[in-house]
Amino acid sequence: MFLPPFAKKKGEIVKVAITSQGDNLEALVDPRFGRCTYFIIIDPETEKFEAVLNPATSAMGGAGPQAAQTISNKGAVAVITGNVGPNAFQTLKAANIRIYQGASGTVKETLAKYKAGELKELSNSSVPGHFGLRQGGQN
Repeated sequence: MFLPPFAKKKGEIVKVAITSQGDNLEALVDPRFGRCTYFIIIDPETEKFEAVLNPATSAMGGAGPQAAQTISNKGAVAVITGNVGPNAFQTLKAANIRIYQGASGTVKETLAKYKAGELKELSNSSVPGHFGLRQGGQN
């Protein structure tokens, strides 16, 4: 099983956030980061998870950085999503959270792709700023 090299101490739980349209592993992933409905915060090894409602979903502006703060507060070391705008990207990178693109299908299917090493780690934002407001994509 592929798991990216995180500085994991013995007994430490690694948490990954997956953007989701629902509150369980069978829910479809949400391609938007800043305006996704839920974050599924999951331990990839045990698959124990917590569904966290994204408080930035209806934000007038700054949804990406607000969402990034939410998953940072939950202790996630990586996020898996479809698109990430420049402000969210900078906030996530400042928090040392890795960003993986390629989320599709259900949360469970996306987690399997992550474990298999099939997702691409982003080195830049994948969409322009305020993309989620204009096109229903990501902010």
